[in-house]
Amino acid sequence: MQPALSTPMRCGTLIAMSSRTAPTAKPILRLVGPGPRRAAAASSRRLRAAREDPRSLAGEDGAGDDPWETVEEFDTVVGAVEPVDEEEAEIDLFGESTLGNLHFADSSDDEEAGRLPPPRRRRRIDDVLGLHNAEDILTMPWEELRSRTQTLLGELGVPPSTYPASQPQRALFTNRTLNLRSIQAIGYDMDYTLVHYDVEQWEGKAYAYGLQTLREMGVPVEGLRFDRSLVIRGLIMDTELGNLVKADRFGFVKRAMHGTRMMSPAEVREQYGRELVNLRNESRFVFLNTLFSISEAVLYMQMVDRLDADAIPAQVCGNSYAALHKVVAKALFRAHVEGKLKAEIIQDPARYVARDPEMAQTLLDQRQAGKQLILITNSDYHYTHHIMSYAYDCFLPPGQTWRDLFDMVIINARKPDFFVHSMSLYEVVTEDGLMRPSYSLKRGGVYCGGSAPLVEKALGVTGDSILYVGDHIYTDAALAKMKLNWRTALILAELELEIEALAQGRQHRKQLKELLNKKDMVGDVFNQLRLARQRSLSADVGVVHGAAAAALLGPLASTEDEQEVNDALGQLLMVMQILDDEIGPMIAADGMHFNRRWGYMTRAGVNDKSQLMRQIEKYADIFTSRVSNFLRYTPFEYFRSPAQLLVHDRPTADPLVLSSTVGMSSSDPDIAPGSLSSGLPRSAGAAQAVVSLGTTITAAAAASGVAGAASDGSGVADGASAARSSTATAAAAAHAAGTRSSLSGSSARSSARRRAGQ
Repeated sequence: MQPALSTPMRCGTLIAMSSRTAPTAKPILRLVGPGPRRAAAASSRRLRAAREDPRSLAGEDGAGDDPWETVEEFDTVVGAVEPVDEEEAEIDLFGESTLGNLHFADSSDDEEAGRLPPPRRRRRIDDVLGLHNAEDILTMPWEELRSRTQTLLGELGVPPSTYPASQPQRALFTNRTLNLRSIQAIGYDMDYTLVHYDVEQWEGKAYAYGLQTLREMGVPVEGLRFDRSLVIRGLIMDTELGNLVKADRFGFVKRAMHGTRMMSPAEVREQYGRELVNLRNESRFVFLNTLFSISEAVLYMQMVDRLDADAIPAQVCGNSYAALHKVVAKALFRAHVEGKLKAEIIQDPARYVARDPEMAQTLLDQRQAGKQLILITNSDYHYTHHIMSYAYDCFLPPGQTWRDLFDMVIINARKPDFFVHSMSLYEVVTEDGLMRPSYSLKRGGVYCGGSAPLVEKALGVTGDSILYVGDHIYTDAALAKMKLNWRTALILAELELEIEALAQGRQHRKQLKELLNKKDMVGDVFNQLRLARQRSLSADVGVVHGAAAAALLGPLASTEDEQEVNDALGQLLMVMQILDDEIGPMIAADGMHFNRRWGYMTRAGVNDKSQLMRQIEKYADIFTSRVSNFLRYTPFEYFRSPAQLLVHDRPTADPLVLSSTVGMSSSDPDIAPGSLSSGLPRSAGAAQAVVSLGTTITAAAAASGVAGAASDGSGVADGASAARSSTATAAAAAHAAGTRSSLSGSSARSSARRRAGQ
């Protein structure tokens, strides 16, 4: 029977129970360090004092220097627990630092007495998760464990997470394993990261200002309107040919649009059949990797139509698509630089800013967990202050403002140069934005310019102890990772729509793949008949004769039955044409739930990834649709990357593979023959272990079937399609063998008829 518990005090994911329990109950935890909320409140007071007098922190001897000072140390029934500090930190099995993890504290008395530390000395536990011994976890079924974890949270008064039971489109997705506990500082971009905009309103207004600038230059813009559906993130502008293209991860163009007209597959092949999209060629290709690029791309493609119609005066851009792009880019740049657009947004933020009530709590949780938070934005001070105030202040506790969320704020950061070069640093010293030169960063301050190394120096952390979160692949993610080895998180606001579109299009893709598999099967029979015909017609010069050849090749069709083979080939060709007529429009419609022109944002072609997805995998350790999605996890989460399905890794083929490896040798001399499926080293009892494990694996593979292969996730190819294709090929081979036998029998009957006629 559970003791009567008073209202628990939640501290992250640890629960400190009040001593007012039933008389026979023992306190579960005893706090011996400052709670994170009290420490965070003290930190907020110091930050507010620093804004009033930046010198107020100078007299604090190391105050706030230790990012883990807010984490509890406590006693438990199985030993004292404390956080791992820098001296104790190690590298775990996945290559991540253990800094910030909790572990059992070694007792100095135990060490002097030569006794083992508490975790090894005591293995029995008091029924947590229904376990009597810690080792019982090894045999508990996964579903039972999941149920018991939810029960435990309920018993302790902690509401369980709603993910993934609801809104899986708001999950965080992992490319590279990340231990959030080891992250000591988190840097944030502002636009489209901490603050989300209504794209139709924001980019539509930027487009309108761009049109106005072009009109002043003498460009005819009458009749044009902002059409967001023309463009999605991840496309590439080819300014040499006036095209907008979608490339796969290898750089091959899969879809293209000239002006506002979609190009046919034949046109795409004609223009891009001999070249790959090379993003390093920045003078030609412009990668749309942020929502700020939408208005520019829409306006440019519409202007290409006007240029093709000879409607743009020659003095504006001549007859050059590249010169036209420079004109359009300049027009949009003026809209940003002159400040008219941002001034209008400040006057009516409700029209442009989509407030997220969960965002403030997300940042508060991270601060209370000991993370140092930094805002690094390219926007100016006045715009940053007004927009952040509108987006956050109303969701914060009384007396706090958005400034209390951050240890440091850097405006006009001039990214990407911020990550590469050392630039002048200024400190903002008044609320109206008055600045003075500065040579170092201090906590609680607001600064203009500077560089990433200055941030590292001020915070006392470097490299992979810092996580930077932004929406721009190159400016926010690529350079932070390549130049500083910071960990990176990418915000893709459209990801929620993409995941919903993938769910809506699942049945369409299933039907498409079934048709493709049918074509593969029919095509395999067609190809085998074609090869049999080729061999029969050239039997005297190109085919090896004899019993061995017959066993390998099977019976060959007689040249006298060539017409029957030809007829079969012709009819199969007609079947494949019918399949092509159905498959073509279905491929064009694939992804229409996301965008009817370009399909899915992260896919290119039927089975491959887009160039955008390749960039995301390369530069973003994790990615999600909004910062507040962190709230669905704890600040101590361990994000482990999922298994990547390989093209040659097909679970449905495991039984055949395992049965064919008996007696085969391994490249590793320590692996016994026949144990390739288990990887067990040679030992006296290895044979029995191999048989047992091999049987288990085979049974699991048979039970999982295509389900295992279908979890293509972010794998290289569609495993389900590959598995079905493999099955289709096997069936086609059997069918072809039967067809060859039938042809052989038909040949025999024809010969008999001819002999009878003689």
